[in-house]
Amino acid sequence: MKKELIAANLTFTDGESSRVWQVYEQYSAEMSKINDTRTTILKEYSQEYDTLTDDQAENLIRRWLETDIEQAKLRQQFAGIFQKVLPGRKAATFLQLERRISMMMDVQITSGLPLAQGHE
Repeated sequence: MKKELIAANLTFTDGESSRVWQVYEQYSAEMSKINDTRTTILKEYSQEYDTLTDDQAENLIRRWLETDIEQAKLRQQFAGIFQKVLPGRKAATFLQLERRISMMMDVQITSGLPLAQGHE
């Protein structure tokens, strides 16, 4: 879906297209690993929500924040790679689109989760 949204909003030459999607597949595979970890954390939270202790909450949020850091590092690493296969403005637009779509997906996934409020 991300690929389709990006392609609908950014025109590539034939040469750019083959190079950028090859890099994107590598990027997507790496990001998928991080997202799998995030999904595991969300499942744990959902399963333990009613009985969540302070220690469990701290552990879950620490792990969640670690995935944020991993995602940022991956984006930073691949930004340089995308800039090698696309001209500057196209690379910037590509990265902006990818980031916006990712943020929208994050909001969609997390907006339905209840807040970890105290059980007093």
